[in-house]
Amino acid sequence: MRIISGTYKGRRISAPGNITARPTTDFAKEGLFNLLNNRIDFEDIDVLDLFAGIGSISIEFVSRGCRSAISIEQNERQCAFIRKICNELKITNLNLLKTDVFKFINSCHSKFDLIFADPPYELNQLTEIPDLIFNQQLLKPGGLFILEHSAKNSFTSHPKFADHRKYGNVNFSFFAEK
Repeated sequence: MRIISGTYKGRRISAPGNITARPTTDFAKEGLFNLLNNRIDFEDIDVLDLFAGIGSISIEFVSRGCRSAISIEQNERQCAFIRKICNELKITNLNLLKTDVFKFINSCHSKFDLIFADPPYELNQLTEIPDLIFNQQLLKPGGLFILEHSAKNSFTSHPKFADHRKYGNVNFSFFAEK
């Protein structure tokens, strides 16, 4: 994992070999953040990272100066890795919650400027995630929800769908209030 820009730019962080996550590729992450760089001011946003894995996306947002990031991850090994990296880099504005994403969504009363979700591609409830985000009203006005998924999923007919980008085998669907 490589931090692409910001305070920790260029830092390489080696993920442990015993994780179950499928981290977003550096190529896809770089493409995504180049796109976001032209759309948002990172310094003024609160970010929610669902299915955080090893924290690559959360740490990239923090490196770019986001106000706060909440990472939701259920796997203890991956949580331990995120904690270790936050300690090494002295990150104080990343709040890691070890919990089930769906339980968190259903009980969350906070609102976010940007929500990123990278669920396992084979997750049965993957296609339900956009509706859960919007039904729970987790986005602030003008907020953006980004869902990483495989090519077998298409969200173009979703009423909140805004854009789609593909980087190699990684697909990102963007959703927003219209």
